Amino acid sequence: MIRTFTIVPPVIPSAGLYYFTTDSGVQYEVRFGRKQNNLLCATIVFGVINDEYDGEEYIETNKGDVYKVMNTIVKVVLLFKDQHPNIRSYEFTGEPSHNENQTNRAPTTRIKMYHRYVNRIFGDSWKCNFEGNKITVFK
Repeated sequence: MIRTFTIVPPVIPSAGLYYFTTDSGVQYEVRFGRKQNNLLCATIVFGVINDEYDGEEYIETNKGDVYKVMNTIVKVVLLFKDQHPNIRSYEFTGEPSHNENQTNRAPTTRIKMYHRYVNRIFGDSWKCNFEGNKITVFK
């Protein structure tokens, strides 16, 4: 069984803003945005929202929850995907960690990790474009 944290979905499904809290009290938000020039494309942004991290949403908390956090994010994306069947593409961006070169176009550690979860979310019927620090998945 894949373990996840309890997800707090938006009251209005079209809002696209989900929350969950880890066992150690780290609060996350998963946000789905739409591109102005393509409403059938959703961007996926997630990160820590605790005040103690001074607004650094991409902080690495090192609380030992990375797999459970990622499993929860997979579940959130699947929920959103089921509620929005007309979305034709999704984008993830992996921001560089504090010790990675931000000017290098090589994939970041984060985007490599996200890439491992793409198939669990989208399966073989979606195509994946993996370039630099961005993944685009499309029908």
